[in-house]
Amino acid sequence: MWVPYREKDNHILTTVSRRSVGRFLNQGLRIIEAEPHQHFHQTLTFPIFPSPMTNAKQAKRVFNRSMKGLLKFYQDNELSAFYTHVLARADPGRHRHCGRVECFFDDTQIEVTGKKFEGARLNYDNHVALSWQTFFVGPLLADSHLGAPPEHKESPASDQPGNDVSAALPELLETNAHFWEKEEAYCYADSASSAGKYPEAIDGSFGAWSVSYNKWTSPLERGAGELPESQWSGLQEEKWRDGSIHHSQYAWLWHCPEGCENNQLFAVVHHRRAEGELFWRYAFVACQQQQGDPRAVFERHRLKGDRERLLSELLSDLDLHHPPCQSLEANRAYYALATLVYNAYVALRLIHLPEGEQPRRIRTLMRHLLLIPVEIKRHARRLKAALYAPAGWVEWWRGLLDGLLPRCALTGG
Repeated sequence: MWVPYREKDNHILTTVSRRSVGRFLNQGLRIIEAEPHQHFHQTLTFPIFPSPMTNAKQAKRVFNRSMKGLLKFYQDNELSAFYTHVLARADPGRHRHCGRVECFFDDTQIEVTGKKFEGARLNYDNHVALSWQTFFVGPLLADSHLGAPPEHKESPASDQPGNDVSAALPELLETNAHFWEKEEAYCYADSASSAGKYPEAIDGSFGAWSVSYNKWTSPLERGAGELPESQWSGLQEEKWRDGSIHHSQYAWLWHCPEGCENNQLFAVVHHRRAEGELFWRYAFVACQQQQGDPRAVFERHRLKGDRERLLSELLSDLDLHHPPCQSLEANRAYYALATLVYNAYVALRLIHLPEGEQPRRIRTLMRHLLLIPVEIKRHARRLKAALYAPAGWVEWWRGLLDGLLPRCALTGG
């Protein structure tokens, strides 16, 4: 949404997302704060974007300056204090598991059509794409990097197409370590981050973690096949992900992947259908050094699916599957704004929505909290706004406005 051009007014936050209104962000984020958060208000002070009524030359100059300011604002991780405040104020049960801060790294391939997208290269599926590397802390997208994947592969010995898609992981870990350095935390990553240097980087930052490992498994399968029977757990029946009944056994396995300086611990399971299958199939998860039941590693790692759904929600609900611009810098600004919009909704949900509404998707919050009819009326020489909220949200809106309106008066909103 564009707002009228006022270059000197640097306290207005606007967004190019067609579904997310800058006015909601500017005021809505103030709602989240129990007390005035001076650092946060100072953070949201970058020039606004021009309106369509601005002449082309002036609009281009203002837009370029605003875009560069926004990218610096985002790349300097200025919002980290606000994210820390949100997580501290929210009910821990809404964003922690077993008392641990849950973190998640993933790379998403943003596929493009055509050869004019700056920075796009062939990915592992031989499609032209940009690489969006994201790092979540709890449900918040704390940091990300949009760009071209490096021209080198994860493993020089790999015969798989495509380049390294986790190159930003070490930097993201270092930049965001303050979120968990004084807390117990757990980190999930998928197989795209399984090259030896990345589990070691994660191990240096987290006391507990797990990484899917389904690449370069031949040495692991040979090692698992050589384990004596005494190293395996007892044979058990369990319902597999496809709903079928499998016989399975679990064990620990040490292996030194290429790129690792030391041996790495893996939880391994071999399994086969209870009926009609003769040969074992293997699955591996890299994890921190530990003792106990290796099956517990797989059970914890399956919770990664909840983290992946957060990313899916972000991509789908804010329509981020396709970048809108040919310029890489412009696309970075667009995705930075989308990240800010997403985190604003997540913060509102974490802090202000009741427990029964926590599973709500971002698009549902947009529909019920933002895209609602409003009628402006004049009565007794005063203007009144009548909000037509859904029946199930009336009480919530009343409580929100009771807390919002006095603060708007204090902040001049």
